[in-house]
Amino acid sequence: QVQLVESGGGLVQAGGSLRLSCAASGFTFSAYVMAWFRQAPGKEREFVGVIRRSGGSTFYRESVKGRFTISRDNAKSTVYLQMDSLKPEDTAVYYCAAGPIAIITSTQYDYWGQGTQVTVSS
Repeated sequence: QVQLVESGGGLVQAGGSLRLSCAASGFTFSAYVMAWFRQAPGKEREFVGVIRRSGGSTFYRESVKGRFTISRDNAKSTVYLQMDSLKPEDTAVYYCAAGPIAIITSTQYDYWGQGTQVTVSS
C-alpha cells in the first residue's frame, strides 16, 4: 500500500538546522511532484514548498525562501527538506505529500505522510 514516512523532526534552537526526510513506497515516486506542508497548533495547514518530478524546479512560500531547500532522490524514492536558520515561527508538524501537479493547495495532493514535529526554541 501507499506509504509516506517522514523522519528527522525534533527540537532545535533558533538559528539551527534540521533535515527532514520522507520515504515513499507503494506508488511510482518519480511520477509525482512532492510537497511539504506544515501545521502549527491552532492554525490551518499551510504550503511550505514543492519540487517537480525531475527535481529540477522548486517553489517555496515566501517566509521560507532562502532558508529551506527541497530536494529529491528518485532512485531512493525519498524527498528531503533542509531547514536552515530556523525561527520559532517555523514550529509545526511537517507533512510530505505526493500529487499530480505542483500546486500550493493541499486538497490537490493524493498521498500524505503522518507528519513529524519540528519545535524551534527561542
